[in-house]
Amino acid sequence: MRSRIVPIILVLLLLILQWQLWTGRGSVRDVAQLKDKLAEQRASNARAAATNDRLNSEVNDLKEGLEMVEERARQELGMVKPNEVFVQIAR
Repeated sequence: MRSRIVPIILVLLLLILQWQLWTGRGSVRDVAQLKDKLAEQRASNARAAATNDRLNSEVNDLKEGLEMVEERARQELGMVKPNEVFVQIAR
């Protein structure tokens, strides 16, 4: 009788561990989902870092010189200097 109890307990323990591996917290499926979320977050962080770098360079340009201010005034507001002729090219 005793020789049958040990294998049965070991099989039950193996089944419980397999159940945890496939469905419990930290299961294979959960790890795959977390890896996908991590990849999405890293891509989002890379986009945000690129946007931050672009905005920082614009801020530095605005702080350091008037060229950027003049360029923005010309592009966005259509401003021209005195004695200049404004020519708009349609694309």
